[in-house]
Amino acid sequence: MKVLAISGSPRPKGNTCHLLQEALKVLEQQGLETEYLSLHDKNVKPCIACMKCAKDKNRCSQEDDDFHTIFEAMTQADGIIVGSPVYFGSATPNLMALLDRAGFVARMGDNHFHRKVGSPIVVARRAGVNFTYAQLQLWFVICGMIVPGSTYWPIAYGLNPGEVAQDAEGLKTIANLADNLAWLLKKLG
Repeated sequence: MKVLAISGSPRPKGNTCHLLQEALKVLEQQGLETEYLSLHDKNVKPCIACMKCAKDKNRCSQEDDDFHTIFEAMTQADGIIVGSPVYFGSATPNLMALLDRAGFVARMGDNHFHRKVGSPIVVARRAGVNFTYAQLQLWFVICGMIVPGSTYWPIAYGLNPGEVAQDAEGLKTIANLADNLAWLLKKLG
């Protein structure tokens, strides 16, 4: 079983990366294969609502960006974790562009994400974590995915790269989430 972690942060080694790596460490300790993918150097354009994915099943009409490679990795994974810093009260635009297109292509096609396991992870300097977590959580739910819980919402706090390592409760919550995700994947597998 494989879990893909996708960072929506424009910082390649920021706090979002740190939290996702913490989750992947727990998943690897549980014997799962993991992959980390950062959107910081990827070009994913927003959905243009052309509806061609309703005709060309499992394919987006936009071919001139990195979407299809990432979408393929998402469809091959048994579990998906997405991470985002809070930008003006919501998830980053590049992550939402990916999720909007991936969700639309999947739902218009073979519903690739139905009954996969996954969860969002969110980090912020101060506020916006609950809205951003809910925003991302809605994507998992509309795709028919199964989202495990933790001991709290999987959120943590930090501004500058590495500051999130000071949030002991946030790190523990992320570890518990990853442990529950591994348990659930094994039960379903």
